[in-house]
Amino acid sequence: MARLWVTTMSTHPESVVNPLIAACEAGYVPTEIRLLSNPSVEGYVATVRELFAAVTTAYGRQNTDIAITELETETDFKRIVDHFRDPIPDEDDDGPTVAVDVTPGRKFMSAIAFQAGIQFGADHVYYLHLDSGDYFGQVYSTIPRSATDLIDFQELFD
Repeated sequence: MARLWVTTMSTHPESVVNPLIAACEAGYVPTEIRLLSNPSVEGYVATVRELFAAVTTAYGRQNTDIAITELETETDFKRIVDHFRDPIPDEDDDGPTVAVDVTPGRKFMSAIAFQAGIQFGADHVYYLHLDSGDYFGQVYSTIPRSATDLIDFQELFD
């Protein structure tokens, strides 16, 4: 079965990739990744794309499809909502498992991702919580596991 990971770009690649690594560690290894980008972060997309491929390969998925949704402006709210809503199948549809990651990106993008994930019924709505700002900017493998918590808001609300 297809597993989608839907997330947002950031000027901090580790904040985009670390939640994916945590999810893979927890057993959620996507077959497809959908990444939202905009002009202010486009310079980081190639790096994040390479890191996504390396992570999914390390967890046994070869050739993970990585699709980029490019916004013309970061405040194209309709396209942001569409980016998160469109991959989520209707209740009657036997579509893919969808995980929305709200960790990276601007606050308004995370808020939209959270709302869309909950409202439209994503299977998972993840947030990687670091218990200290001391770990911000570090790669997941260098952060003590006791300092991380992969929160799935769908589990909290079910």
